[in-house]
Amino acid sequence: MKFTLSWLKEHLDTDEPLDKLAEKLTMIGLEVENIEDKAKALKPFTIAKVISAEQHPNADRLRVCMVDTGDGGAPVQVVCGAPNARAGLVSVFSPPGTYIPGKDITLGVGTIRGVESRGMLCSAAELQISNDHDGIMELPADAPIGAAYAAWAGLGDPVVEINLTPNRQDCTGVHGIARELAAADMGKFKDPTIKPIKGEFPCPVKVTVEDAALCPGFALRLVRGVKNGPSPEWLQKRLTAIGLRPINALVDITNFMTYDRARPLHVFDAKKVKGNLVVRRARDGETLLALDGRSYNLDPAICVIADEHGVESLAGIMGGEASGCDETTTDVLIESALWNEINIAQTGRKLGINSDARYRFERGVDPAFMVPGLELATKLVLEMCGGTPSENVVVGKSFGDDRVIDFPVTEVKRLSGIEVPMPEIKRILTHLGFMMAGPGPVVKVAVPSWRTDVHGKADIVEEVVRIYGVDKVPMTPFERGEDARKSVLTPLQLRTRRARRALASRGIIEAVTWSFITKSAAELFGGGQRELEVANPIASDLSDMRPTLLAGLIAAAQANADRGLSDVALFEVGQVFKGDRPQDQFMAASGLRRGFASSQGLGRHWSGSAQADVFDAKADALAVLAAAGAPMQALQIVAGGPSWLHPGRSGTIQIGPQNVLGYFGEMNPRALEALGAGGPLMVFEVILDRIPEAKKKPTRAKPVIELSAFQPVSRDFAFIVDRTVKGGDIVRAAQSVDKKLITAVNVFDVYEGKGIDDGKKSIAIAVTIQPREKTLTDQEIEAVAAKIVAEVTKKTGGTLRA
Repeated sequence: MKFTLSWLKEHLDTDEPLDKLAEKLTMIGLEVENIEDKAKALKPFTIAKVISAEQHPNADRLRVCMVDTGDGGAPVQVVCGAPNARAGLVSVFSPPGTYIPGKDITLGVGTIRGVESRGMLCSAAELQISNDHDGIMELPADAPIGAAYAAWAGLGDPVVEINLTPNRQDCTGVHGIARELAAADMGKFKDPTIKPIKGEFPCPVKVTVEDAALCPGFALRLVRGVKNGPSPEWLQKRLTAIGLRPINALVDITNFMTYDRARPLHVFDAKKVKGNLVVRRARDGETLLALDGRSYNLDPAICVIADEHGVESLAGIMGGEASGCDETTTDVLIESALWNEINIAQTGRKLGINSDARYRFERGVDPAFMVPGLELATKLVLEMCGGTPSENVVVGKSFGDDRVIDFPVTEVKRLSGIEVPMPEIKRILTHLGFMMAGPGPVVKVAVPSWRTDVHGKADIVEEVVRIYGVDKVPMTPFERGEDARKSVLTPLQLRTRRARRALASRGIIEAVTWSFITKSAAELFGGGQRELEVANPIASDLSDMRPTLLAGLIAAAQANADRGLSDVALFEVGQVFKGDRPQDQFMAASGLRRGFASSQGLGRHWSGSAQADVFDAKADALAVLAAAGAPMQALQIVAGGPSWLHPGRSGTIQIGPQNVLGYFGEMNPRALEALGAGGPLMVFEVILDRIPEAKKKPTRAKPVIELSAFQPVSRDFAFIVDRTVKGGDIVRAAQSVDKKLITAVNVFDVYEGKGIDDGKKSIAIAVTIQPREKTLTDQEIEAVAAKIVAEVTKKTGGTLRA
């Protein structure tokens, strides 16, 4: 929301400086995002006169100008390329050292084609006043030479931009912002009564509302004999200052009402409207060419204003081009209505229209200002365009529902900790438009019609506290009591945090993707149930709740690959939706690796490559489970997984067949093709909710494990086993020999081929033996090695490879 300081002072009688007003706006919840003061930014630019303009000796399109800057000194030489540079021209001059906002440069003394230039004559685009860059600015001949251009041009009106929360629709107009500042003791609020305009004749156009739920109220008036042309200079400047383009008086009035009073209106050229108006749902196949020049396809979910020709306007969002007002308009219909907030938001989102009217109507406008807003707009039309007004046509309600809240005054102290005197509470609420009745301690508070966000006692406390001063809320520590504080985070929250840290420590980058995916992607990953369809999707490709995090991660990885970053490792921890019941929502940790993003790139690996493979995905999944507190000794790795994984390069992690914790493996090429992504991709997904809770039992504190002072020993073993034997079986057999001495067992080579019998394979493992109490002798190490060979032979039937 933007407004100028002079505009604010039309509604607020104040002498407070701008910086103090801005600080107070932020303190009361209307956060100031930016203050643009053109007078300050353009201070170095002055009015100057071109004395002479001669052809540049070395360039056809340049002129060497001698410029009188009005400082009493000698004329300044300026090289200028503008086609309108000529002797006698009064323009805007910037000396060396000036920052040029339109070019984002700081001007210096330069030499252009061998001729020195000590300044610059500026265009409007270079000062960011308009988009005109065809030539330097041409000022009136009587403009004062040497004067500051910004002050002379009346640009000394700062523009303030505030960031509004969705509940503060009343402050989408300058009038409402002034009310807030007056309540905060920043001045006196100006709120003159709007007098009704007497109609000279009955309005010939009737209005029918087919569905009151879509349009609770509708007011209309005809004004005959108007003369539509440019709006007054004060109105054009006001609109231009906040970034709006003046069009004509009738349209500018509606834009002014939108920003001044948070009351969007629409004007129809009455001679282009055929018959009476009907507020109804659009019909299948209807279209509208809107004022933005685009044609929109409509459906029965969209509310429209129609006449005998068809649709003339998108209700509460944008008018149609066919009935728009232009310089030929002589009769105008002024419409002021109330619209269903949800329908406005849905229509705007569906059609992709973000208009000023939609912004206000979807938040809810003041219902009691529907008719006064029409009267004020009529007054402005008569003043600027003349004409004769008709009587008003009002259909439906022209006021809001009464809301009276029983408010115990003690709630202010209880909820905020601030002791606010009763007279101050009454002053604040009264200045904000509330009405109070009753001696207390419980008073009745009537909520004004423009505060549709206030519904209960806590809301009233908030109003008092933010005006009285949020900075006055005391810092109050929580009562800890005698017992130790219990953990604030739930077990699932702790798992989530640990999972993120574990994956980040493995060099994977965290991503945050949409919770919604396409229907086809959801079905690919086992979702797509009707219960998981989004009733009002923000986009057509975000129609279903995600059954997996991998769909979004794969899309992110492909987006990176399309931009030349094919080696990526991404993870996400978030909710997935796998059924049609609330309890079928799970917290998952998922990730992927693509290209040379392997976790094994710097170490010895059986594949002999640093490219990501299935075992990286497996290691990532196990790292998550270990960090989240899963019982690692009870985990089972089963070959295969869901259909979206490669059938021969995937695995399932479970604690028995009834408790599947997750999957890992290479994405099925068919699934990648369906998703429009390239591969290969190594992925994993772990469901954190399915990790069983650790059994709580009293235990003695264990001593801190110190690093051993003795050198570890590494031994390699290669076993020839049947092809059906799994590497994990060999690893477990070796680990079981001596769990204190053997600290690590890793597979580093798998071989099938020449020198190995058919039906057999060679699996090589590296065993790390870590002495704790003394250095092991060769005989002791050999004894451990013999036990490993014997145990592996016993458990797998393998033989030591020669």
